[in-house]
Amino acid sequence: MSSSEAVEVEITLPPDVVADPSRLRASAAKQAGLRSEDIQAVEWKRRSIDARRGRVRIVCRLRLHREPWSPGQAPQPRALPHLAGPPRVAIVGAGPAGLFAAWALAAAGVPCAVYERGRRVRERRHDLASLTQRGELDPDSNYCFGEGGAGTFSDGKLYTRAQKRGDTREVLEALVAYGAPEKILVESRPHIGTNRLPKVITQMREHLVAAGVSFHFDTRVEDLRVEGGRVRKLVLADQSEVDCEAVILATGHSARDVLRFVHAAGARLEAKAFAMGVRIEHRQAFVDDMQYGRWAGHPQLGSASYRLVEQVDGRGVFSFCMCPGGFIVPAATEAGGQVVNGWSPSSRRGRFANSGFVVEVGPDTLKSAGHDPAGVFAGLDYQRALEARAYAAGGGDFVAPAQCIGDWLEGRSSRTLPPCSYPRGLKSVELDEVLRELAAPLKVALERFGRRMPGFAGPEAVAVGVESRTSCPVRIMRERNTLQAEGLAGLYPTGEGAGYAGGIMSAAIDGIRVARACAAS
Repeated sequence: MSSSEAVEVEITLPPDVVADPSRLRASAAKQAGLRSEDIQAVEWKRRSIDARRGRVRIVCRLRLHREPWSPGQAPQPRALPHLAGPPRVAIVGAGPAGLFAAWALAAAGVPCAVYERGRRVRERRHDLASLTQRGELDPDSNYCFGEGGAGTFSDGKLYTRAQKRGDTREVLEALVAYGAPEKILVESRPHIGTNRLPKVITQMREHLVAAGVSFHFDTRVEDLRVEGGRVRKLVLADQSEVDCEAVILATGHSARDVLRFVHAAGARLEAKAFAMGVRIEHRQAFVDDMQYGRWAGHPQLGSASYRLVEQVDGRGVFSFCMCPGGFIVPAATEAGGQVVNGWSPSSRRGRFANSGFVVEVGPDTLKSAGHDPAGVFAGLDYQRALEARAYAAGGGDFVAPAQCIGDWLEGRSSRTLPPCSYPRGLKSVELDEVLRELAAPLKVALERFGRRMPGFAGPEAVAVGVESRTSCPVRIMRERNTLQAEGLAGLYPTGEGAGYAGGIMSAAIDGIRVARACAAS
């Protein structure tokens, strides 16, 4: 090994050692069998927190440079060719799957146009303010619909377990090129934050527009025109029609109307398992103490999170989309339906921590609730029924039905509810009456967690209803090789709404994959 070679090591250290550059350098050099004075620079490659078994450590993957070294230039936006001629591909939806599909098509020199029912990020903020402050819902522009999709105002988490579907690094570097912080390339659970992600999305769109991609906001697609078993046109809400050689469908998990007209057009759909429940909220200080103990509040750790999984009578019960230092928000897309979601700012310094807490919904659950599990849209109908009950229980106006977790487990009403981040207010209810057959497995899991983590079901812990949009209950089936919809040539389903993703990263990766298959055809 020459003296100029860099050496890569992985070492697990306490937070205070990581916080001290000289101690970090010395520990890493010892791990590599080198002298500390021989190390000219320490480059971070990967960073993760391990708080298991009551011991808090930071896992550091480092590259030790024995010659002077400085970080290279941050990733820059990919050079895109100028797209000439009319759009050949129509992309329906400007969420992560749709945006990255447009990015991949543009890189391949394929002219395309993006159609989005909601508004641009800036205008979309006004629609969210109307909902959170006055309870005024725009069914086309809200926390689920609009530029950037549901993820734009839902925390900006960038981790995924879908490592085999595509190149996560490609997506992360693209996001950094459009303004995301470089630390997302190092953190094992990267996060941009809802306050920063809109700017990233805007810069990405502006780069695509400069290359020749056209965007059409406030433009809802209402149907498809099919000739000879192939999609030929989009039908817009004003009944105008758009010619296209292919359609990439990237409409997100809440576009129920799209699933129905795609099914009517001839695509094969199948019901799939999904999950529903509530969103639970604690004080962030409690979560920090529970996870980090004496290390709580250390600047190297930030706000703590958790991930909980249980099996109850063969059904998975788990936490979902945990938001440290975050806020619960109204995420409905339909009048008369109550839905909640969560988000965190980039600092994650809010007073509260919230997480979805959900149970798997399969054929037996649907049948017990009076739905035909063989029906492809039974899951959608079940979602809508739960959301309607929750809306009625809250008294309307997107007030959320809620119950203290301890009271819920003990079977008593909550006389008072603790302070909560949800902006539309809470109403004390019996959650068993709202959740019905979902309540029992959720309570069993909560009791188990409460025994392992004292205080988890304490008086300041509250369950807020309902978390119903964890994933799409339907999958649009794709041909294995071409990724076109089975039964409908020229249609390329992608992302969460098609049943092939579960977050920003996996949706972006799937959008790239589908776009490249489309370009190749």
